[in-house]
Amino acid sequence: MTSISERLAATRARLAAAEAAAGRAAGTVGLIAVSKTHPASAIREAYGLGQRDFGENYLQEALSKQEQLQDLGITWHFIGPIQSNKTRPLASHFAWVHSLDRLKIAQRLSEQRPEELPPLNVCIQVNVSGEASKSGIVIPELSELAAAVAELPRLRLRGLMAIPAPDTDTANQRLAFRRLREALVSLELPGLDTLSMGMSDDLEAAVAEGATLVRIGTAIFGARPARAS
Repeated sequence: MTSISERLAATRARLAAAEAAAGRAAGTVGLIAVSKTHPASAIREAYGLGQRDFGENYLQEALSKQEQLQDLGITWHFIGPIQSNKTRPLASHFAWVHSLDRLKIAQRLSEQRPEELPPLNVCIQVNVSGEASKSGIVIPELSELAAAVAELPRLRLRGLMAIPAPDTDTANQRLAFRRLREALVSLELPGLDTLSMGMSDDLEAAVAEGATLVRIGTAIFGARPARAS
């Protein structure tokens, strides 16, 4: 069985190779280890290997892990769907929220972000593949939402996030990520520096198209165990 140590080292090597292949400087793409459904012990192990950014999809699961790991200097990223009745703990327990796609949610996060914390870093999730089942705003509606979010006092709009439809063709992968990059450029808002895109199966295509953060789960932690009900 391959260890977290070996998988994390392989992922870092793969990311470095993707940066080099894209002509980008080493270390310009941040790595978020997606730890959903994996135990706190696995996060602690990865932290001991130098990983600092971790992504979670399920709020209650994440809060439990944060309690168990409060002795560690983890930067927590929320990357799952957001329910309006769950915004208060999101606003107070995370450094980043990647899955913002409604103004109502943004307003609640801004209002509920504790004053003693810095503004919450947020990315707007964009549905770049047109999937009816996928969360995210469509590109024609992005500009209006981004402008409104950028005005909220306790949020810091950093950029865009996408989860394209699965595709094994590299050209198709790159096309989806290119749409997100072009959408970011079109916004022309100050301070936008983040493209959160790319997962275990399409990391290279994402880096080639300008990803600044990749979200890697399976390649680091292995296959996800079944979620407890």
